[in-house]
Amino acid sequence: MFRRSFNIPAKGIPVFNRGLIRFLSLKTVGTPNENALKFISTDFNFLPESLTSAVEVNDLPEASERSPLASELFKLNGVKSLLIGHNFITVNKVDPELSNNPDLHWDSLSTKVKNVITNAVDSNIPVLNPEYLDEIVRTQDEAQEDDDDVTYEIKELINTRIRPALQDDGGDIHFRSFDPESGTVYLKLQGACKSCSLSEDTLKNGIESMLKHYIPEVEQVKSVLDPEEEIALREFEKLEKKLKQQQTL
Repeated sequence: MFRRSFNIPAKGIPVFNRGLIRFLSLKTVGTPNENALKFISTDFNFLPESLTSAVEVNDLPEASERSPLASELFKLNGVKSLLIGHNFITVNKVDPELSNNPDLHWDSLSTKVKNVITNAVDSNIPVLNPEYLDEIVRTQDEAQEDDDDVTYEIKELINTRIRPALQDDGGDIHFRSFDPESGTVYLKLQGACKSCSLSEDTLKNGIESMLKHYIPEVEQVKSVLDPEEEIALREFEKLEKKLKQQQTL
């Protein structure tokens, strides 16, 4: 079977020497998810060029294993999860409706996030632990020559067309598997895309439509969570329910 190619020209991001950074310039960009904000650096790369996907950090224990910079950000009240990209960090925060704490609003929290990121870079705090970086570079979901043809094409389309669009909105995507019998592609959404109210629309009308258009073998797309994320999500939903009940008393 001839493998279809989906390569498109991509703009490279210049690599800056940490020692040359005198002042880290960060701008904030909104995302489709009102509880997620994208902090973009114009003069510093958080991740190396060898890593094609963003890195998600869902809680403090994960941060301790993966990212010293993320550990600093999780010290801020209201930070729920992080997605670290080449030149951006997307911060997901707790919904302010769950608390009367003004610190959970972006007009207060965004300044604190900027300060933490700037101070961390200025202090040469590593973005990722070296051991974790080595691991994810080895295991990232690039198309492999030993993939079956359809899986290879799905990965190529994700990396060249779909991932760049999602990262523009502060999110990312990971290929999990393809079931040839049902034509189902299993994907994991990350960052702003994962908890956005429009995530299902993004999955079906955006990602699924593109995959089906270019790869006839694809029939549908489904979103999946890692086991630890399912547990964390259930616990967070319990907490949300409890807080809402307290507000009605």
